[in-house]
Amino acid sequence: MRYRIAALAALVMGVWAGPALAQNPTGKVTVSTSFSKDVTDPFKKAFEKAFPGVTLEVQNRNTNAGVKYVEETRANNQTDLFWASAPDAFEVLKGKGLLQKYQPKATGIPEKIGAFPINDPDGFYFGFAASGYGIMWNERYAKANKLPEPKEWSDLAKPAYYDHVSIAAPSRSGTTHLTIETILQGEGWDKGWRTVKEMAGNFRQVTERSFGVPDAVNSGQVGFGIVIDFFAFSAQASGFPVKFVYPTVTTIVPANVAIIANAPNKAGAEAFIEFLLSPAGQEVLLEPSIRRLPINPAVYAKAPADYPNPFKDPSLGARVKFDVDVSEKRTAVIDALFDQLITFQLEGLKAATKAIHDAEAALAKKDNAQGRALVKEARDLIAVMPITEAQASSPEIAGAFTGGKEKGARQAELEQQWASFAKERYAQAKAKAEEALKLAR
Repeated sequence: MRYRIAALAALVMGVWAGPALAQNPTGKVTVSTSFSKDVTDPFKKAFEKAFPGVTLEVQNRNTNAGVKYVEETRANNQTDLFWASAPDAFEVLKGKGLLQKYQPKATGIPEKIGAFPINDPDGFYFGFAASGYGIMWNERYAKANKLPEPKEWSDLAKPAYYDHVSIAAPSRSGTTHLTIETILQGEGWDKGWRTVKEMAGNFRQVTERSFGVPDAVNSGQVGFGIVIDFFAFSAQASGFPVKFVYPTVTTIVPANVAIIANAPNKAGAEAFIEFLLSPAGQEVLLEPSIRRLPINPAVYAKAPADYPNPFKDPSLGARVKFDVDVSEKRTAVIDALFDQLITFQLEGLKAATKAIHDAEAALAKKDNAQGRALVKEARDLIAVMPITEAQASSPEIAGAFTGGKEKGARQAELEQQWASFAKERYAQAKAKAEEALKLAR
């Protein structure tokens, strides 16, 4: 709260050193965003205080729905700004000519955060904050269930975490999509999917919205969650007994803002971007309800002592050189694969995973070479993918997920094939693990 008070006090006293705008903004500025009210409300209040003649109207949609809305309303656009975390969503909008080029006047912001460019090099969207992906857990839950603190994604695949982990569906959450894409880029297609599916075998649930995961961890309904960092940081600031870790394979990427093409209030949209990038706007990120990483290094001087600082800690996100172009080409395919192999097949995947855990525990007490071979076969059956990395970005498959009646039919055909593929292999894996268990008795 003290950060909001300080920022607003500066604005009220007229000392906000924001750059001069070509035109004084007035009227309504409409923003389509995936961010929750915990994030948007403080910015709305601060922005309207800085520009008394302006009202910020916030329309909340998840990232995918927001992109579709901008596409569908392009002929009669009534939205000024798109504001979200996923850089590949901005690439989609940019590629379809749905964003307006702009050159921010704010100073003090470097070109990169870690290895990732903060702004679109072509000037169509701009980073205003940064975030990384990792594991959040409830300390009381972990202690009560005698569970160790995880450090890497692979830790969540261990038997001890069975039924103690939650994630949001990447098809419904842009931040979760980026988490999965980061693992795939950091570990490679086959190894990355193996890691994801081995973790998924321990999932309690796959939620429809990203904030459902931290809510469940905060309340102790589930012990561990795969989340974007600010969910954990804001929970800690609110007094919840939670901790967070960045695994080695993670990345720090900007959350972005862009002016939509033919924005009805272009001057207001520009003013909002300049405010987000100003010192006063950057300080709002430090509020307990938000807790994102500022992109202006100077602002960290006002952050709490234990606040992560990617400009001083080069290890944050250093392992993964995230490629937005790769991500953008296969976004819909990755989301569909996750849903068909994990979200909609979670019961079968968990059953196979539990059978493997039981077999391995028995083999640890009574070793059997044939049994160990069967367990390896079972794990390989779970890990195998129905398509290759090259196919995921190919026109034949990625093109089927771009809309249209004919393409929609092909998409449905592919999704059915992938679901059947997963169901059959999980059943086979379970059978092999059960056979291994018999050999160990």
